[in-house]
Amino acid sequence: MNARERVLTVLSHRPADRVPLDFWATPEVWEKLYRHFDTTDSDALLNALHVDIREVQPDYHGAAPVPLPDGSYYDRLHVHRKKVKNAYSTYEEYASAPLKDAQTPQDIDAYNWPDPEDYDYSSLHQKIDKYAGEYYIKLSVWGLFEYAWPLRGYEQFMMDMALKPEIAHRIMEHVTDYNCRFIEKALNAAGDQIDLVYTYDDVAAQNGFLMSRQMYREFIWPYHQKLNRLIKKYNKTIMYHSCGAIFDLIDDFVESGIDILNPLQPLAKGMDFQRIKDRYGSILCFHGGIDIQHLLPHGTPDQVRQTVRRTIDILGKNGGYILTSAHYIQADTPLENILALYDEAYRYRPESEMGLANKAE
Repeated sequence: MNARERVLTVLSHRPADRVPLDFWATPEVWEKLYRHFDTTDSDALLNALHVDIREVQPDYHGAAPVPLPDGSYYDRLHVHRKKVKNAYSTYEEYASAPLKDAQTPQDIDAYNWPDPEDYDYSSLHQKIDKYAGEYYIKLSVWGLFEYAWPLRGYEQFMMDMALKPEIAHRIMEHVTDYNCRFIEKALNAAGDQIDLVYTYDDVAAQNGFLMSRQMYREFIWPYHQKLNRLIKKYNKTIMYHSCGAIFDLIDDFVESGIDILNPLQPLAKGMDFQRIKDRYGSILCFHGGIDIQHLLPHGTPDQVRQTVRRTIDILGKNGGYILTSAHYIQADTPLENILALYDEAYRYRPESEMGLANKAE
């Protein structure tokens, strides 16, 4: 099996020759791995980790971000950001909420919204061609709720949902329209070369939802449903991301049309993998699952290997699972734990499925 065949096999709920792998990490982790593998080539690094998925994005040719005097800047989506540092990493945080003073839907309409024409979609062909059907190809788009609230401010947007619903809806309409136009242009340009569209929105925290289920259904769900309907017009697989304690929203995610659930945060409340697999394993596939909160930064390589085997045994039974970390691997993660994660996932074969996997080949 090549990488693309492997992913397609497990997404059809059949066991492959091994569990497929994906990779996401902070820039500092990429640099650490580049040094370890003595390369500066991202594909060489991913090949060394046996990663089966490649992400492509069209080239941006719009205006470059202009730093402000305080070092902050407005990004491509016209969100105001600033860089902050801790002992290990540099992150981007929100510096202000550009729409915080908007009073009416017309104020929202008047904002300087970004233009999907700022991308060269023709560049996708060249990027995908080098993978020549060997890898499973992913296109990522921006979150809806997670793009809306930085423009308005988190607290204000949450208040809008209760007190000024017309404001919240208008922002979500603009954000959804942008994402839909971006997806249309990308998929029209790339045709059948793209396999999966990755969408996201964190709607839960460690121990519960960020809002009531009623508010989620009113302000978030309809817009994802619209986005997903568009993606399905192109017959693409949809992977949806939400961190946190999302178990009681999975039915809503399924109803919105997703195919793959990411990232399965293992330490969040109620995220019992056996329960999730038993209830949803026949209708959803899963992506993620390896803890970055405690295991990867603080565990031993042996503990990482044990967790990889246990996770494959549960989520990977009869296919339906792509293994990777449950979010970006952070820069405080020891190199030996990252290598143990990918080495064990590459080598491990559940005894109960070896015969089935041989048939799949």
